[in-house]
Amino acid sequence: MKSIIGIILIAGAVILGYLGITNLQKSSKSVEILGIEITAEDNKGKEIAYVEIGVAIITLIGGIYLLGQKKR
Repeated sequence: MKSIIGIILIAGAVILGYLGITNLQKSSKSVEILGIEITAEDNKGKEIAYVEIGVAIITLIGGIYLLGQKKR
């Protein structure tokens, strides 16, 4: 049972990590007009992306821990 939960946690971590990285890349845009670069950033979007990445790391660690435990 623990191995199934571990696999689910690892799969969830991969999905959350992907979403976090994708949202982090989407949170800033830049445009160059007449040699001047204008950049706009979505700080709220960046915060959410960092939270998603952090939760993904914690979930990954939990999944690896559950898979690494020996059966009794």
